[in-house]
Amino acid sequence: MSTEAVPAVLPAGSLSGKRALITGSSRGIGADTAKYLAAAGAKVAINYRNKEARALKLIADIEAAGGEAIALGGDLTDQTSVAAMFDTVRAQWGGLDILVLNASGGMEGGMAQDYAMQLNRDAQVGALNAALPLLHDGSRIVFVTSHQAHFFHTVPTMPEYEKVAQSKRAGEDALRARIPELDAQGIGFVVVSGDMIEGTITATLLDRARPGAIDARREEAGRLYSVSEFAAEVAHAAVDPLPADRIRYVGDVSAFLSYSTHR
Repeated sequence: MSTEAVPAVLPAGSLSGKRALITGSSRGIGADTAKYLAAAGAKVAINYRNKEARALKLIADIEAAGGEAIALGGDLTDQTSVAAMFDTVRAQWGGLDILVLNASGGMEGGMAQDYAMQLNRDAQVGALNAALPLLHDGSRIVFVTSHQAHFFHTVPTMPEYEKVAQSKRAGEDALRARIPELDAQGIGFVVVSGDMIEGTITATLLDRARPGAIDARREEAGRLYSVSEFAAEVAHAAVDPLPADRIRYVGDVSAFLSYSTHR
């Protein structure tokens, strides 16, 4: 996305006074989501694990466009680090209106055998628990996932992605189990599920592991969303009315639904 011209995905000023934290937001979908929310007037907390320079560059871009943002370093698999991150939000802002659980992974090399489950399930629940004291009636939580993960229980996925899909579905299930508790507090929860997204690290790694995977899915689906297009959907999910089934699909799902129905 061009830093000089951020598209008006949400009306200017519509999020004035709101405070948002986006996990894994120093690049990609998270970064573009941060720009959209900031352009609508929200204060945005940029979470990163180890790319501080990239996070600071994003903040500079947001501020140059008239927005407000802070950088929060924090490894989501380390609960001490997560607690410190939300303590900073409490100290600086007093609370939180929007929490976007965007960070995910599991295809990286050199990580622990159970890293995907640590990050995609355990860390998501940990982040929710740490954020709850800052959330309030009217707050919104958005969990970002993929069709391959969301439909994991009913539709086979590529072996190279299976560990990630399984762990992200486990994360979604664990968070969905909290919906009654969240509803009772007036905190909205929604899942945004996307098809393969052009330009993401996951799509790149999958195409590297299985050459032609992106082209094949693009042909099957008709089109694939770009990072900025998908981020726009995530931004809308943070403010749009909650779907009854708490799921916002981005991109074609016909093949997934058809397989689920006829298996």
